[in-house]
Amino acid sequence: MLKYIFLIVGFILLIKGADFFVDGSSSVAKRLRVPPIIIGMTIVAMGTSLPETSVSVTASLAAKNDLAISNVIGSNIFNLMVVCGLCALLCPLDVEGSTLKRDFPFSIVMAGLLMTVGGMDGLVGRADGIILLIIFIIFLLIMIYSAKKSRDNASLSDDEYKIMPVWKCMLFMVAGIAAIAAGGEMVVQGASDIARTFGMSENLIGMTIVALGTSLPELVTSVVAAKKNELDMALGNVIGSNIFNILFVLGIASTISPVSFTQENFIDSAVLIAMSMTVLVLCLPRKRLVRWNGAAMLLIYAGYTAYIFSR
Repeated sequence: MLKYIFLIVGFILLIKGADFFVDGSSSVAKRLRVPPIIIGMTIVAMGTSLPETSVSVTASLAAKNDLAISNVIGSNIFNLMVVCGLCALLCPLDVEGSTLKRDFPFSIVMAGLLMTVGGMDGLVGRADGIILLIIFIIFLLIMIYSAKKSRDNASLSDDEYKIMPVWKCMLFMVAGIAAIAAGGEMVVQGASDIARTFGMSENLIGMTIVALGTSLPELVTSVVAAKKNELDMALGNVIGSNIFNILFVLGIASTISPVSFTQENFIDSAVLIAMSMTVLVLCLPRKRLVRWNGAAMLLIYAGYTAYIFSR
């Protein structure tokens, strides 16, 4: 029972820690007069991926590399097919032109790069991690530059994040980082113990339970937005999170400790690419995902989940 408690408490700490960190750091940015769109494109986008970062880095430090890489790939598939699929099912999901022309193809190329690098020698090494981080920095600079050029389309209003006292900002940021670190440790330990108890691989646990848990911030945020009919940038946010997971999360994890890349990881990466291309094709005609698209995406994910449990 203790391992399940560890896993659940770990997920709670990850999610609340990310919330605290985003609130605190966003308030600091507002005090420094950073434009809201820049806050959204950087701090908020990264904040929703902090759980994946914490789990993968902790797993890398603990030499549980199967969990590190399967968490990233599993989270990306879950974000794309379940988060976007559920949102499209609740309300037709508009897709920005820049997402279709730049971000979506780039996410597919990065998944292909990961599959190529890992498939060549069965390892994502330190040099590969550094390259991923360099690409991430370049991509982030491009996003910030684009955001500055289109501030009128900002997804965050000036009142989205209220300015808090400095002491409260620091408290939120420190508490958030501490909760994320502790939560990551508990999730990795709990998931590893569960895998050993049932004879399941860490790869399977990472692709399912851990991937779902670390994607809860994206899922909750998107579903709430769907109910409010505020989903014009939802797919773009998910694609941005997926790019962040591959370039930053895996970049950090593999720089700390080389991450093994198994045949199952290769197959899962290929599936991620195929699913991404499928969703892109669905979006292109009308620049939106309609309800039947969402239902199809959820069914595809259900079928894939059944496959990874049976392999």
